[in-house]
Amino acid sequence: MATYFFFFIFLIISTKTLAYDDSCAFNSKKGNSDLSVIHIYGKCSPFNSPKPSSSWINTVINMASKDPQRLSYLSSLVVSKKPTNVPIASGQQLFNIGNYVVRVKMGTPGQQMYMVLDTSNDAAFVPCSGCVGCSSNTLFAPSTSTTYGSVDCSVPECTQVRGSLSCPTTGSVVGSSTACFFNQSYGGDSSFYATLSRDSLGLANDVVPNYAFGCISSVSGSSIPPQGLLGLGRGSMSLMSQSGSLYSGVFSYCLPSFKSYYFSGSLKLGPVGQPRNIKTTPLLKNPRRPSLYYVNLTSVSVGRVSVPIAPEHLAFDPNTGAGTVIDSGTVITRFVQPAYEAIRDEFRKQVNGTFSSLGAFDTCFVSQNEAVIPTITLHFEGMDLKLPIENTLIHSSATPLACLAIASAPNNVNSVLNVIANLQQQNLRIMFDTANSRVGIAREVCN
Repeated sequence: MATYFFFFIFLIISTKTLAYDDSCAFNSKKGNSDLSVIHIYGKCSPFNSPKPSSSWINTVINMASKDPQRLSYLSSLVVSKKPTNVPIASGQQLFNIGNYVVRVKMGTPGQQMYMVLDTSNDAAFVPCSGCVGCSSNTLFAPSTSTTYGSVDCSVPECTQVRGSLSCPTTGSVVGSSTACFFNQSYGGDSSFYATLSRDSLGLANDVVPNYAFGCISSVSGSSIPPQGLLGLGRGSMSLMSQSGSLYSGVFSYCLPSFKSYYFSGSLKLGPVGQPRNIKTTPLLKNPRRPSLYYVNLTSVSVGRVSVPIAPEHLAFDPNTGAGTVIDSGTVITRFVQPAYEAIRDEFRKQVNGTFSSLGAFDTCFVSQNEAVIPTITLHFEGMDLKLPIENTLIHSSATPLACLAIASAPNNVNSVLNVIANLQQQNLRIMFDTANSRVGIAREVCN
């Protein structure tokens, strides 16, 4: 894992008190699918993770350095011709940066796993016992689960999983059972080989039976999330689709700030407990890539000025995949270059300072009075999102330097996507209602 930077936040489901600090006890409310969130660098982290030795702005720069691969992955998804039938074309690379992970129980009895949470991915996968090349010591043991079973090639899910399948196309015998194996590339330098399987998935007080996932048997490279991935996308293999009426296609999360030490956010599953007074905007459907959460971003304002952005840089186009998506795996919000430059130039004009570059950020300045920093407002169809100052700027802990925490889509990525990323989502309740094709956003301090 030395070559791959993970900045994890953990969604804690267990009702047990964590032994290393009594203040780290997070409880699931009985009868409630409400999950707590803690930071990997905090004292409540269940991993012995190295604490950041440099300023938080450098930490975020390190995280954002993986955004180009993430945007390349998202861009490759939207140009796939038949993603439901051929989930990943040969040679495509799957890349999802592990910014948030959920603590789940796999199997019966439940085996605890920390899986990367991803709103732009559908299928789940976990490293299984005997895995060759897996980086985690925590492996799922299918042989100890009374509810585990592999999926046959004849089952529809086998054609829906992304990757190269190892199923016979001819000569199969009626009534015979051939396991569905698949190989999937991931993270540019990595790939894994897995068996499509089913088992019980435990989330807080809930159990999703017969949950389909990939049981990894071998890994090549260092970019595979160490304890797997859980997809919250809109496709047929996602948690929302597989859980059926249990959650009615509804979930929401509140992500804590990167800088918090002790803090807790939450993932809420199902319609119960969701905000009642929340403004929403329609989710748009892209039949060529149904998993992504597209929204209609109509304009952007800086202060009282509506930024002049050509409509084609914001417009939704299912043929090219252009438009705006909300994504949990990208670190900082990215706009296509013409849109970003227009937003940046107006911001610079109103701040009227001396600017420098730092990593992915090209609008850094000495911040002495944040009261004069203009508010950036994202105007969606039927809903406006005014970004709080902490979602607009990223600060250096060692100097008064602050940077506009938005960037252009990388030059080496042939992306037509604008991506609303997790730094801009922090301390907001983001609610996804897939049944009614809408997403809502409301202010909620969840540190």
